[in-house]
Amino acid sequence: MTGRIPSAPWVDWEKKNSFYHDQIERYLSFHASKGDSLLVLGCGSGRIFDVARSASCVGIDTRPELIDQAKAGFQNHRNVVFHHVDDYINMPEMGRVFDIVILCDVIAELTDIQSLLEGLRRFMTARSRLILNFHSHLWHPILLLAEKLGLKRPTRNPTWVTIEDITNLAILSDYEVITRERCILLPKRFLGLGPFVNRWLAPLPALEFLCLENIIVARPMGLKSDSSQPSITILVPARNEAGNIENIIKRLPPMGKRMELIFVEGNSTDDTWNEIHRVLDAYPQLDIQVLKQPGRGKGDAVRFGLARATGDILAILDADLTMPPEDLPKYFNAIAANKGEFINGCRLVYPTEKEAMRFLNMIANKFFGWLFTWLLGQRYRDTLCGTKVLWRSDYERIVANRSYFGDFDPFGDFDLIFGAARLGLKTVELPIRYKSRTYGTTNISRFRHGLLLFQMSMMAAVRLKFKRL
Repeated sequence: MTGRIPSAPWVDWEKKNSFYHDQIERYLSFHASKGDSLLVLGCGSGRIFDVARSASCVGIDTRPELIDQAKAGFQNHRNVVFHHVDDYINMPEMGRVFDIVILCDVIAELTDIQSLLEGLRRFMTARSRLILNFHSHLWHPILLLAEKLGLKRPTRNPTWVTIEDITNLAILSDYEVITRERCILLPKRFLGLGPFVNRWLAPLPALEFLCLENIIVARPMGLKSDSSQPSITILVPARNEAGNIENIIKRLPPMGKRMELIFVEGNSTDDTWNEIHRVLDAYPQLDIQVLKQPGRGKGDAVRFGLARATGDILAILDADLTMPPEDLPKYFNAIAANKGEFINGCRLVYPTEKEAMRFLNMIANKFFGWLFTWLLGQRYRDTLCGTKVLWRSDYERIVANRSYFGDFDPFGDFDLIFGAARLGLKTVELPIRYKSRTYGTTNISRFRHGLLLFQMSMMAAVRLKFKRL
């Protein structure tokens, strides 16, 4: 950026602790996508917009000298606007809403957190995200000492809150907390150790409770949704499933204002391809697409089919019928009612039918459920259930951000799970009664695919838990 004005005291403090500010701003903007609109309270001199990828940005701050600095630095950037306000609670109307609202080091300055959270709802939609940070109580004496030594900007009677306090205030203000994260174990570069410590050591279970910062991601509840009666596309990847195709049609209940069904046949050695066409001719009243998979693997079939879906809501249904098609309306109703934004099937609540899931598969699923819950910050009990439901608009955002993880997923499940976590979508698991196959054999290899699952878990760890900012 160019055109910076002479430094003011607040700007000097920013420079003095530039490593901390760079770290926290990168954490806070992690969920922002290139196409998102971004509102930042506590934007300071605008450093956060140097790292945020958003297309439209508005910065708000109570310190006029920092706003002057920000305006000078971004004077050639039409998509970045700054405003000075006397206090955050009584901000003027802006006549617009934002995809992401960030409170950057603002909580400690507030005497009425609830009023601010309630007031911010007028700048948000049902799909917006609120992201905020605040210091851990454990650091109170350390920060007081840093102020006395001139290493930190002095603060007058700051507000100290816990994760539980903010969660409670969020509930009172009609928000739902999605994830909680602790970060920054070393707020100084300290001979170059800061980046290493904060990336690789701070997220460890034994050390994360010692971190300086708490970060919360929440979504507003009770705001009107755009789609009152959405349509749905049901994608069925089918390989060697000839005996199940017609039963899918017969057992699938109608959903939404329009229901589209997409079969993607992939390299079958039985009569699946001809059977799909026979069923297509037998049920001309249904909206059915039939596609031939160009590559190999379920993940390729899922990506190929979803790229051609037209429904507002996208659902994946395995052709083996181990997840009863009759249960799919539960998923539709959950997402349409905004109970969650990524509905993931869970086979590990109800008893399963005999032979439906082998013992080693059960143990592996439980282990990976625990691991993914820790890695992603939301509850995952079953990562490999094939039934997953999300909004098509969110899937398009996952596709737009796919380069962050790469085209890595042979199953089709983890591209969606990791992508949803990257966007901060609210995940809800929906229990199902897992059935035994009545036709064909499983396409899953326990050991080969188990190794792939472990490799993908390590990718999730590097990209989401131990992320390089």
